[in-house]
Parts: sequence; C-alpha cells; structure tokens
Amino acid sequence: MAVEAGGTRSHDFRPLFAAVAGRIAAADLAICHLESPLTDDLPAISGYPRFNGPAGLADDLVDIGYDACSTASNHALDKGWMGVLSTLAVLEAAGMPQSGMAVGEAEASEPLLLDAAGITVGFVSATYGINGMPVPEATPWIVTDLDVGALLDAARRSREAGAEFVVIGLHWGLEYRTSPTTTQREQAEALLADPDVDLIVGHHAHVVQPVGMVGEEFVVFGLGNFLTNQSASCCAVGAQDGVIVEVELQEVRGTDSGSSIVARRVVVTPTRVDRADDHRIVDVPSLIAEAVAAEEAPAGYLIDSWYRTAERILAEDLPEGLLTVRMGAG
Repeated sequence: MAVEAGGTRSHDFRPLFAAVAGRIAAADLAICHLESPLTDDLPAISGYPRFNGPAGLADDLVDIGYDACSTASNHALDKGWMGVLSTLAVLEAAGMPQSGMAVGEAEASEPLLLDAAGITVGFVSATYGINGMPVPEATPWIVTDLDVGALLDAARRSREAGAEFVVIGLHWGLEYRTSPTTTQREQAEALLADPDVDLIVGHHAHVVQPVGMVGEEFVVFGLGNFLTNQSASCCAVGAQDGVIVEVELQEVRGTDSGSSIVARRVVVTPTRVDRADDHRIVDVPSLIAEAVAAEEAPAGYLIDSWYRTAERILAEDLPEGLLTVRMGAG
C-alpha cells in the first residue's frame, strides 16, 4: 500500500512513517527489515503471494532515517534472480546498505560494517527459507540461508574486518505464533554462545514475540509488523502491532583483554498500523499519553494494543532494568 504522489514520485511512503520517523532518525544506527523485492518497473509491482514493491520505497527509507536494511526473507526470491538484481540495484541507487542478498559470491561473503556513534557494528541477515522458490544452482548465495555454522563464519569475518559488535537479523519462527519455537531457541543459544555474536533481532511471525536472553546477550525473537496491510480479520489478533526496539550499547573495560562493547538495555516502543488512516504507523504510548494529557479517554484499541504488545515482549521475565516497554511520550 502506498500514498499516491504527484510530480516525479509515483509513490510516497514517508507520510505513513511520520509519527515514528523522529525516533528512527534519532538513533545512532537504524536498521529496517525489507520483506519484498523492489522494482522501478511500475507495472511489475505486485502483492500477495509474490511481492514486488516500488523502487521509491528505498529513497523514502533513507529520508526517514534508516541506515541499512536486512533483505533475507521468505519473499526474497518472489521475483526470482532478476528480482534480487533489481532490489540490489534500487538499494544501491538510494545509497541504502543491505545484508541478505548478493549479486555475486564475493559480495555474499563480504562483511557489512556500519557506524553507530563511533562503534563499528557488523550486521548479517539470513532467512529460514524462501517459500520453496528455486535457487539457481549456479548462485546458491543469492539469499543468505539460516545455517548456524555459516552465520558463525560470517560473524567471525565481521570481527576480523573490524566489527566491535555483531548483530544477526533472522527471518525465523512460525507465522502468527507469539511464543518462540524450540528451533528458534536452539538457534539463538547456538549463535549467542559464540563470542563473535552479540545480538539477534528476529522477524517473520507477523506478531510480536518476546525479548529474551542467552547468558548476558539479548535475543529479540520477533518484531511483529511495522508497515503492513494485515489485520485480525485475515491473519491474527495483533497483526497490526509492532515494535521499535532500541538497544543501548556500552563500552566495558576489562583488566587484561582491553575493552568490549555490550548491549546493556533494551527499550521497546509499541507501534500499530492504523488501517483506517491510510495505514499510518502510530506511536501507541505517545498517543495514549496525549489523550491523558488532554483529559480524554484513550481509544480502547490503543490500550488493548499496548497491553497485548507489552505482555508478549515481557513474556521471558528478564531481570529488572534490562528491558523497558515505553508507557508515555518520552
């Protein structure tokens, strides 16, 4: 879904992000998950079951404040190898770095390094599958597969290239299931047990899943939906809910091994797509706070959305102070 625009722009998604763009732009490093190929051929745009989005979305994501995107998902090959080439060309033209797709074998193994206020962050994106779409035999690397061993190798290469903190974005789990699967937990434990992996951020279920920990490291099992046309009528209760996850990093100085970067705290902002208002993404706690400040009753669906998201995010019962779900406009 997109807002039609005049002039040279065929689509303009920026108004849909207006309520949350400030929070995204304020981050030292903001990463999105893009679950659709992109094309500059407007007649080729398509929806479910094989998606193909307009190229203008890439420019809009840059304008909103995103610094990079993950592209590995079960829809990455919806338009085949040419769809991957198109998506990579569109993102490159927009100046948007990505992880998850590759135009060549060398590019597939090249670490993506990003800057977060002077901290070098390595980012790797992978998916559990591609909906049974055929992968060309000559190009098995075009979409990164969720293989624990291969991901650990990628994390190691990121470290060797200079990464101080490594994030792995995983397209995993079961659609519409709010609790992590046994496989998700096993994969999280295997990845985070390795010293080269510091954080996992997951998606695919289309509903919010909890934030957990393996040892002292965080795993965000599922971000839910952000910009979506899904709803409870088609999919699941909470399909319009999502979250912005802010991870606070801290430098820890050791006695012998120098310093290291660790994730100290996670702050979650519940969001919701307002399908009645052109699919705009709303900041749920801010809208509730605005109503209270005006001495008005917040909309019931906003209260329900906040409590539903908070319950799902906090389900792992982490130690106090490590995980916060925003309640107000701050």
